[in-house]
Amino acid sequence: MLFPRHKVADEGRRRLGYTIAVGADGTQVFLYAGTEAAAREAERIARDALAHHHLQAGYALHRWHPAEERWEYPDLAMPRTEAERQAEHQRLLDDETAESLAAGAAQWHARAQFPSLHEAVAMAGKLRMEGRVVIRRWKLLVVATDNQDEAQQIAERIRREAPAGTTVRAGHLPVCLPFAGF
Repeated sequence: MLFPRHKVADEGRRRLGYTIAVGADGTQVFLYAGTEAAAREAERIARDALAHHHLQAGYALHRWHPAEERWEYPDLAMPRTEAERQAEHQRLLDDETAESLAAGAAQWHARAQFPSLHEAVAMAGKLRMEGRVVIRRWKLLVVATDNQDEAQQIAERIRREAPAGTTVRAGHLPVCLPFAGF
């Protein structure tokens, strides 16, 4: 037998079709919509479905703020000018850097898999000479950074300077490195 939250999620999927993404985690049901109007309609349908199953719930409407990279209430104003967008982006970078400093370790990285050991060693040496924290495991390099922009800048630099066949990406730690024996 399905738990009631799964019944509600299944009924929500049936009633909303493909315009709303529906998910459940633990005791929560999540509805993802493309517009505020669609989200309000999804909430109405969810309320009806819960009432049908004699369930009560709390409701919250949030929207994704792409510059701040977080969920927030929809009544908070979005940036309108380039200066406001830049200020929000700088706050995001400052938050990411503060997160790294609080953790005592970089929380972002650029990661590169080189086609040969020689090329990986050469790039690691170049980056270390510039004061970068670099972890090398065979042909894999991980360059630690404090924020996403820095990780993307390092990744782009490696793409420009690395030989063909090198795969490069930037991301958020943690990184699981393959064990390399002594």
